[in-house]
Amino acid sequence: MVMTDLLKPEEIKKALDAFAAETFDPKKFFEMVGMKAMSAENVKKVFQVLDVDGSGFIEEEELKFVLKGFSKEGRDLTDAETKAFLTAADKDGDGKIGIDEFEALVHE
Repeated sequence: MVMTDLLKPEEIKKALDAFAAETFDPKKFFEMVGMKAMSAENVKKVFQVLDVDGSGFIEEEELKFVLKGFSKEGRDLTDAETKAFLTAADKDGDGKIGIDEFEALVHE
């Protein structure tokens, strides 16, 4: 499965463009690409695309490249953006984002 099976390419591009030079805000980004309106089941499918190594978690190393999961034109997150994203989503403090934490962040 690829991200464009789940989300509209034009919405992905618009959201990526919005954060090209602006500090990345995961909640705002997810809303812009239409994920906030998605069912929990479809949000979990997006998570599976972003979980590159298939571990069941999005680790800090994967988070840095999360925008590339939406489009190959996506930029890398800065270290500060990566840490802020992790802090916002990692509710149990294990240093990685589980599928339920991801879904909760999207629908927050």
